[in-house]
Amino acid sequence: MSRLQRRTFLIGGLAGAGATLVGAQAAGAAAYPFTLGVASGEPSADGFVIWTRLAPSPLNADGLGGMPNAPVSVEWQVSNDQYFTQLARTGTVTATPDWAHSVHIELTGLAAGREYWYRFRYDGHISPVGRTRTAPAVGTSPAMTMLFASCSHYEAGYFTAYRRMAEERADLILHLGDYIYEGGAGTGVRTHAPSAEISTLADYRVRHALYKRDADLQAAHASAPWLVVWDDHEVENNYANLVRANTSPAGDFRVRRAAAYKAYYEHMPLRAAQRPVAENLQLYRRVRWGSLATLHMLDTRQYRDDQACGDGTKVCADADSPTRTLTGAAQEAWLLDGMGQRLGTWDLIGQQVFFAQKLASADGAKSMDSWDGYTANRTRIQQGWQARGNTSTVVLTGDVHRSWASNLMDNYSTQNRVIGTELVTTSITSGGDGSATENGLSSLNPHVKFYRNQRGYVRTVTTPTQMTVDFRKLDRVTARDYPVATAKTYVIEAGNPGLQAP
Repeated sequence: MSRLQRRTFLIGGLAGAGATLVGAQAAGAAAYPFTLGVASGEPSADGFVIWTRLAPSPLNADGLGGMPNAPVSVEWQVSNDQYFTQLARTGTVTATPDWAHSVHIELTGLAAGREYWYRFRYDGHISPVGRTRTAPAVGTSPAMTMLFASCSHYEAGYFTAYRRMAEERADLILHLGDYIYEGGAGTGVRTHAPSAEISTLADYRVRHALYKRDADLQAAHASAPWLVVWDDHEVENNYANLVRANTSPAGDFRVRRAAAYKAYYEHMPLRAAQRPVAENLQLYRRVRWGSLATLHMLDTRQYRDDQACGDGTKVCADADSPTRTLTGAAQEAWLLDGMGQRLGTWDLIGQQVFFAQKLASADGAKSMDSWDGYTANRTRIQQGWQARGNTSTVVLTGDVHRSWASNLMDNYSTQNRVIGTELVTTSITSGGDGSATENGLSSLNPHVKFYRNQRGYVRTVTTPTQMTVDFRKLDRVTARDYPVATAKTYVIEAGNPGLQAP
C-alpha cells in the first residue's frame, strides 16, 4: 500500500476504533485484505447492501486473491455518523472461497431517507469507510441528485471521471454497463491483466480486481449507493443471449457466460436475489425512490435475439420483424406492469443501448445492436407507457461513448408527438479523450438535440416538478486528474416530456 493510501486508510478506517483495534492493525503481519475497497447499493426505504471482497493479492492468476481456501469470518459495522460513535447495526458474516471471499450484507430496519457509514474488519485490518444512504419513505418526494455513467475501459485512460463523481456527493449512482472490458492487453495508457482476452472464472475475477484496485473507482463506490446493470463487455463484445459475436477464444460460451456472471455478482453490491444460477442471473429489477421516482433497471443482453442481418450498421428489413426482442417477453411484461403501477412521479428506465431511432444515412441504415434493430419491441414499450398514462418517462442509456440527448417520439417518421426523453451518458474512458469540436447531429434525426464526444457522466437533480440535467465532461482522460465542467444543461418538466432550455 502506498504511503498516501495508508494514511487515508488510517484516517478513514480507524476513526472511532478502540485502542485494541489500532494495536492489532499496527502489529498485524498479514497482508492488507481490503485492496478492492468497499461499495454499497440497492437502496430501499429501510436498508441497502454493503459489499467488500477480501483480496490481499488481488491479481493472483488463480483468481482467489491470495486468500486461503477456507471460509473466514468478517465483521461489519453500519453507523449513524462517519466517526462510528453511534453504531446502527453490527454483525459477522462468513466469506467463502466459492464466492471469492466476497461479502454482501443486506441491511433492513434502518431509518428512511438518511445517510449512513459502514466498514469491515478482518484479521486485524479495518477497511476504508463508505458513505451510503437509504431511499426516502413512500409518500415523500425530496429532491434527488443522481449520477450515471458507463463504459470504463481501463486501457483507454484514467478514471478521473469516477473521482469527480465521488466529489459530487450524490444520493445515487447508476452504472449502465461495460464496467470492465474483456479484451486482451492493447496499446492504451494502461495495460490490461490478464494479458489475453478473458474467458475463465479466474480470468474474470482478476480483471474485475484490476479495475476495483483503481483509487478513483474506489472513491466513487465509497461515496454513494450504486445501481448497476451490465452491457456486453462484462462477458464478450456484442454477444446476444448465448450467441457469440465471434469464435475467439475457443470454448463453450455457456460456461464462459456463467463464469462472467458469477464474477460480476462477486464484485458488485447486489442482493441475494441477483445471485447467479449456472449461466443465468436475473439483473432486471425495480427500485423505488420514495414517491418521487421509480427506477426500472433493464438487462438488454441476456434475453435478446441475435442482432439482425449480421450486426453492424445497415439497412435491414428483419430489424422490424414483430417477433424480434431485445428484452425477452417476460422482461417486457415486467417493465410495462411496473410502469402501470405509477409508483412515483417519474419513471426512469436504466438500460444499455441507444433507445431513440437514429438513422445513420438517408437510405435508412441503423445500428442493429441498438433498439433500432428491435423496433417492434421498442414500439410495444413506447405504446405501453402511453396507454398506462406515464407522462414523465426518462430513458437513461450508456454504450455509445458519446453524450446524446433526444426527445422520444410516438412516431419517428412523422415526428408527431414527444412521449418521453432519452439521456445518453458518454463513457468514463472508452474512446480516449475525444474531440469537443466533433458534430454528430443530423437532419435525419430531428428529435436528437445534443451530441458531445468527450468523456464524463450525467448529473440529474430531480424534484416533483422537474429534472435538471447536466452533461458533465472532462477535456482529457489520457492524463490524470483533469477538472470536470458542464457541457450542456437541460430541463425536463414533469408531465411535459421533452428537452427544454433551463
